[in-house]
Amino acid sequence: MISSCMICVCIVTCMQVHAQLNTGASLLKLQQDFMDLRFGMFICLGSPTFQDEDWANPNMDPAEFNPSKLDCNQWAETAVSAGMKYGCLTTKHHSGFCIWDTKTTDYNVMNSAYKHDIVKEYADAFRSHGLKVCLYYSILDIHHNLRPGWIDTKKNTQFVLDQLTELLTHYGEISELVIDGWDAPWSRISYEDVNFEAVYKLVKKLQPNCLVLEHNAAKYPVQEMFYTDVKHYEQNAGQKISKASNDIPAQAGIPINKTWFWKTSSPTEELKNTDSIVLNNLIPLNEAHCNFILSVEPNRLGLIDDNAVQALQLIGQKWKNLGNAPKLPRETKPIIARNLAKFQKSSSSWPDYYLSDFGNDDNFRTAWISNSSVKAPWYEIDFDKPQRFNMVVISELFDGKKYNEARITDFVLQYFDGNNWIDMAIQQSNSIIKVLRFPVVQGVKVRVLLKHFLPRPGIAEFGVYYEQ
Repeated sequence: MISSCMICVCIVTCMQVHAQLNTGASLLKLQQDFMDLRFGMFICLGSPTFQDEDWANPNMDPAEFNPSKLDCNQWAETAVSAGMKYGCLTTKHHSGFCIWDTKTTDYNVMNSAYKHDIVKEYADAFRSHGLKVCLYYSILDIHHNLRPGWIDTKKNTQFVLDQLTELLTHYGEISELVIDGWDAPWSRISYEDVNFEAVYKLVKKLQPNCLVLEHNAAKYPVQEMFYTDVKHYEQNAGQKISKASNDIPAQAGIPINKTWFWKTSSPTEELKNTDSIVLNNLIPLNEAHCNFILSVEPNRLGLIDDNAVQALQLIGQKWKNLGNAPKLPRETKPIIARNLAKFQKSSSSWPDYYLSDFGNDDNFRTAWISNSSVKAPWYEIDFDKPQRFNMVVISELFDGKKYNEARITDFVLQYFDGNNWIDMAIQQSNSIIKVLRFPVVQGVKVRVLLKHFLPRPGIAEFGVYYEQ
């Protein structure tokens, strides 16, 4: 029975402006300003450049790294010729080799044959050409054993925080931090193994106007911001944005060559067609609230090959950056906290062969589905001990498919305080992804009672969060 004790809750919906952790612009303004840039250059340079591999030997001798004629001004001039407005440099890829003057490890460019801080040279050159500066950083780090089987959460999180502190304090304003190798099927490093919330808060503390972009579009539903300020799509990995329906800030990218890092075949291989880049990427993506970032790989001398330089000049002749991208239709606050419901005990009314644990298995392609004969379905999470929380997210995606409309249209959300089930007075949501924020409560259980729904309602993920 539903308790008569009602708690009036002021719901903060996902359409509110993100409260900054430090002095800075609103998240919506930062996202819109970034969308107005429209087109950027992704610069993949690191130990893979000298090994003909995108994933380099993590124990490569630093002496092998020697881009002896490196010229970041050439990169910037090439970007400007294409109409680009920002760059993004790989400061550390999955092999763990750092191309900045870091004090966190000896495995860095200062101990290579080159011995110059490339992040500084890049930042100074791009900024001097009026381009925004963004950085790429990999959480997966094979050289330093930040990888499955070796995880030490406290040690690994501190290592990441120390490296990011250097990157965000020594090189001026950083417009966007692109993070890779985290919470992906191939990296298997969760947001608990390395504390996402701690990393996110550090970024906002050190650089309040820096957007965090996490490479997780392959896993999380496209309708909301899970652990990112901008949704990223790696197009050549099969991640496709809906150009018709996307309404959140996004970035999509491809390499102009066949691969992300330079190969010995790069100077003579056929590049991506410039007409296709403009007509099938730049123009339609920009109209769908999505920036386009094109990877252009410096060679072993540290220069962009002539064929790529000429291709970017041609792109600049075919397309002009007009700024002022279409306005984002809504404000989207990212989910950044740990999911307390993940892998906890779950129960439900009579399911089909999709059992309750499919609803909190951290997999949006599986789902708990109610048996069609059940008239009043329910789904419940049982914690081992009382938990404080202030947000529930109910996701209705599963099996890699998208419903065109929400199947759960009316519901009651409750928590059990140890003695009673207490209703939460929430604003109903007809979204496929229902993000429900409210003042902090404490309970040992939380459940949803479905009141009105289309046949065979299902929950792909029932998330419970405590955002501090």
